[in-house]
Amino acid sequence: MALLAAFGGATWRCCGRLLKRPFSQAARRGERPGGEELSRLLLDDLPPTQRSAGGLELLFGLSPCLLALRASRRRVARLLLQAGRSGLQGERAELLRTAEARDIPVVRPRRQQLDVLCRYQVHQGVCMEVSPLWPRPWAEAGEAGPGDNSQQLWLVLEGLQDPRNLGAILRSAHFLGVDKVITSQRNSCPLTPVVSKASAGAMEVMDVFSTDDLAGFLQAKAQQGWLVAGTVGCPRCEISPSSEMPVTSCLEFLWDRPTLLVLGNEGSGLSPEVQASCQLLLTILPGRQLPRGLESLNVSVAAGFSAE
Repeated sequence: MALLAAFGGATWRCCGRLLKRPFSQAARRGERPGGEELSRLLLDDLPPTQRSAGGLELLFGLSPCLLALRASRRRVARLLLQAGRSGLQGERAELLRTAEARDIPVVRPRRQQLDVLCRYQVHQGVCMEVSPLWPRPWAEAGEAGPGDNSQQLWLVLEGLQDPRNLGAILRSAHFLGVDKVITSQRNSCPLTPVVSKASAGAMEVMDVFSTDDLAGFLQAKAQQGWLVAGTVGCPRCEISPSSEMPVTSCLEFLWDRPTLLVLGNEGSGLSPEVQASCQLLLTILPGRQLPRGLESLNVSVAAGFSAE
């Protein structure tokens, strides 16, 4: 299995030396990291009316709905299959059979009705009214020592806010065999239907945990023998003389023990507290000189970058 080399964080500029970047002024004022654009993305994804009075939400897309039914982790109130599709086949037929076997009501609305219900997201003619999924408390994950498996890889996400980024990362993590995903409770995107769709349904079958003390969690795992690897970009500025944190290209990184790979917020990267809890920092070096504005990778794109 390849190591997932994933890099959250702001637009970093590349050169030969590396810098620990502090949070922005906005973050120090207590504002949500990532700026106004990310705040709008989150609000668009989570309007106050998205959930019904019964606490249900509308899951949409063929893969998310099918995997949710197979996993049986959600309560399903209704299955909505687009009317007018002649002879349901393949996965749509499986959806219908499974719903009928579980006595789940099936409704056949027209496409225009589904479009409105899904707020014109790409639903593929399939939606379900379901109970929400929440990250599980880290205490429920159980302990795993570094001696159990030297190739364990846990993905740690601090303050990731864009639901499509989170979904894309979960899809890559599931494909590449990441063992666990841990998120910070503070300023993190919840597990919404948009996240599930962007993950192609991987969110429905993965266990996602959360902690309210990410730095403490990382420090505890380091004491147990785990390697805690943070991720950064590559700035042109001089590195702080007081910083002794080693920075390694992911192409040169030797993965020989259980590792926690830590990704930061899309706008601000890793917080100083979390970065200080890491034992080394990984970076992806560009293949050419880059102009301003193109110095970094999107966090979900970088999350799929792997090295042997």
